Amino acid sequence: MTVTLRQARPGDLDDLHRLEQMAFTGDRFSRRQLWHLLNRAHAVTLVAESPGTEGEEGRLLGYGTLLFRRGSRRARLYSFCVHPAARGEGLGRRLVEALEQVALARGAERLGLEVRADNRVALGLYRRLGFRLECWLECYYADGCAGWQMVKTLAPTVEAVERVG
Repeated sequence: MTVTLRQARPGDLDDLHRLEQMAFTGDRFSRRQLWHLLNRAHAVTLVAESPGTEGEEGRLLGYGTLLFRRGSRRARLYSFCVHPAARGEGLGRRLVEALEQVALARGAERLGLEVRADNRVALGLYRRLGFRLECWLECYYADGCAGWQMVKTLAPTVEAVERVG
């Protein structure tokens, strides 16, 4: 599957909102919240897009949003979503790895996230990518489901070091 990763633009709002509604049954971002993340928050959102056919735009297959706090060396993977039809293709891994590089470029040394305790697929992905369990979050989600706070220490990739050196 050919997919392009790029920084989200304000014009992606409708597609992001549709993806959010399709992928999650609860704890979804509203259109207004997504607009804020794209336009006002101290954040970076990357989107994964399939190539469009002639005369058509590509299809949004996933996104991830990083939040940054001024003066902090820890970034937060605040929102992450892969289209149900694109799951199992390695897109989630690719998107998280790209977000890690964005965090490093912004000076982050650690990347944190929260994940539903019952989301075994996401927990497995994050663990394979080097995240470790940090804190149990009782009744964290709106439906009462617990969550895990996870963290990863970031290290530049060999390619990033070679570009700098």
